[in-house]
Amino acid sequence: MQKTIYIFSDGALHRRGNTLCYITPEGKRFLPVEDIHEIMVFGEVECNKKLLEFLSQSEIMMHYFNHYGYYMGTFYPREHYNSGHVLLKQAECYLDEERRLALAKHFVRGAILNIQQVLKYYHKRGAPLSENIERLKATEPLIQEITSISELMALEGNAREIYYGAFDRILNNPDFTFEKRSRRPPKNNLNTLISFGNSILYTVVLSEIYKTHLDPRIGYLHATNFRRFTLNLDVAEIFKPIIIDRLIFTVIGTGMLSGKDFEKESGGIVLKDKARKRFVDELDKRLRTTIKHRSVGREVSYRRLIRMELYKIEKHIMGEKEYKPFISQW
Repeated sequence: MQKTIYIFSDGALHRRGNTLCYITPEGKRFLPVEDIHEIMVFGEVECNKKLLEFLSQSEIMMHYFNHYGYYMGTFYPREHYNSGHVLLKQAECYLDEERRLALAKHFVRGAILNIQQVLKYYHKRGAPLSENIERLKATEPLIQEITSISELMALEGNAREIYYGAFDRILNNPDFTFEKRSRRPPKNNLNTLISFGNSILYTVVLSEIYKTHLDPRIGYLHATNFRRFTLNLDVAEIFKPIIIDRLIFTVIGTGMLSGKDFEKESGGIVLKDKARKRFVDELDKRLRTTIKHRSVGREVSYRRLIRMELYKIEKHIMGEKEYKPFISQW
């Protein structure tokens, strides 16, 4: 199975024959390209044109994050699976306001239903979340009545406020209080974890889109504009509750991360380097974790679930089968 390479230390990444070589003051590390799915760069990494040509030939994406863990950009190799026909169908679906809204509603419905599943999971384990769950149940039927993307975004935002209001009850930890959603920079420990985890998930979805015929620049819930990618943001909405949020609750609840793993910097809060690596290791494990999928009747990984979701979206756009978002059963 191909894996994600995470680079935290500073160094230089070069091609050595048919392998990658990462050079740091501590030594050299050789990375066979056939084992690599993508590369995520958090440190200061030097590279050259020869390396980028090799990554392109090997269909390996390289994602860059800044010092604070925010996504900066991606080396997006020449597309090997692109299809002019699918691109036109994507654009047609976006330009047709009714079809765009219908698909965007599916993304929001999937997000809200998966949020409910997360809350039900912790409610069964003693967290007093019945009020949050009931309010979210009342939100989901309203999706059908919405007539514009802006209304849909507002409803999705309200649903997330209800959801975030449950975080303190789930965690019950003074080092991780939600207060309110804050970004760039996050103002507390919990918001730092949410932003960091979401940022990585966006790139994971982007890497999976690259392996399909879909174009990541055409999203439906998030407007297609001068921003580089939007489809990955749409699809990530469905998976953030069951991948990122569940992971956050786990690493805090089990004591893998504590208040000592954060520090103030530039008006916000950042994860310390060792804690960042710990979180990324746990996220990578979760993406590789397999679950029994009812529809296919076999075990699939969370990463594979994302790819399967993209195939479903492609079939919807091509008019083959109406898209239904993945809803967690656990």
